[in-house]
Amino acid sequence: MYHIERMEKKQLGLQLEDELMNYILKAPVEIGQKIPNEFELAQQFGVGRSTVREAVKGLVTRGILEVRRGSGTFVISHHSLKEDPLGLARLEDKYKLALELFELRLMMEPEIASLAAQKAKEEEKVRLEELCNQVEELYSNAQDHLEKDVEFHTHIARCSQNRVVEMLVPLIHSAVTTFGSLTHRKLKNETIETHRAITDSIIRGDSVGAKCAMIMHLTYNRQMLVKMMEEHQKGAVRI
Repeated sequence: MYHIERMEKKQLGLQLEDELMNYILKAPVEIGQKIPNEFELAQQFGVGRSTVREAVKGLVTRGILEVRRGSGTFVISHHSLKEDPLGLARLEDKYKLALELFELRLMMEPEIASLAAQKAKEEEKVRLEELCNQVEELYSNAQDHLEKDVEFHTHIARCSQNRVVEMLVPLIHSAVTTFGSLTHRKLKNETIETHRAITDSIIRGDSVGAKCAMIMHLTYNRQMLVKMMEEHQKGAVRI
């Protein structure tokens, strides 16, 4: 049984949120698996059920858990959104947030990929291909690829050799994580193909090819997101 230090209720909920995150990672509770129910968690951590609900809500907001009505609460990511200097994790409508982040990504990332193709150093190209291979392997084996996917996109930003672009890495991090936590590997083939096209273009020094491949990658993702938003809205209306 875990021990949670007694304190103000709001602080207790935040503490339990971190403890529950640690439990998910250390147990481990795999992606797609259900966590214990509210009553079991309250007993396990020695807190009230209202505190458990608060902690679960926090992890839902951070993209770690998903509550499925009538089925329970499931782990959808092991990648925490703690590193969120812009406070995006606090925005509750994740579909709207993901769409707004895509609008920004479409403005930035094709040009970042173009710059990367022009300026990436040889060792950076080697690392980019390694990351592309790792994401593909994780995706193909139905393993959690999200952390490596974030690393892939942030490495492209660093390949641009632009210090201001590097400062935007946390934003790219949040955008990729938010989208990944919603889609759960729904774009396996499209992601693998477009990641490879982006990588090959950057390695060749083909700036136009890198830009076009990134646009294609983001377009596939955005189309899937719009479709999921429509299904989510229909479901909300039925409820």
